[in-house]
Amino acid sequence: MLTINIICVGKLKEKYLKEAVEEYSKRLSKYCKLNIIELPDEKIPDKINDAIIEEIKKKECSNIIRHISKDTYKICLDLRGKELTSEQFSENITTLSLMTSSITYIIGGSMGVTQELINICDKSICFSKMTFPHQLIRVFLLEQIFRGFKIANGETYHK
Repeated sequence: MLTINIICVGKLKEKYLKEAVEEYSKRLSKYCKLNIIELPDEKIPDKINDAIIEEIKKKECSNIIRHISKDTYKICLDLRGKELTSEQFSENITTLSLMTSSITYIIGGSMGVTQELINICDKSICFSKMTFPHQLIRVFLLEQIFRGFKIANGETYHK
């Protein structure tokens, strides 16, 4: 069975987001082994500049890199990544499941990710050019993974 890891920065605070993650985790158990690894986010000071933003991203991304398994296909969620349709996302999971037993999706913190992390990853994708809270992106990602499995298996859900 395919293992899907999601490494994400920051804890979910809102109850409705936690419930959505729990629901999609339960639904996905039929299709894959799911691991969600929550890493702490760095405190953002009231006064911020580019140097502070880079330092925060560097600390968070260094921690992410320490948690990435060596034998996994790494996909970073990044605004500069490639946008996919749900069908393309599904095809990607299907193709990768033939090549590897593990896919790791990475969601950085609210300041984004470093170029070093992007370079380590095998692929970079973007859900939208709009900005969303990174906690909400976790729910988007789980929903798209679930949708991807449903599409790949020819099951009803995707409309």
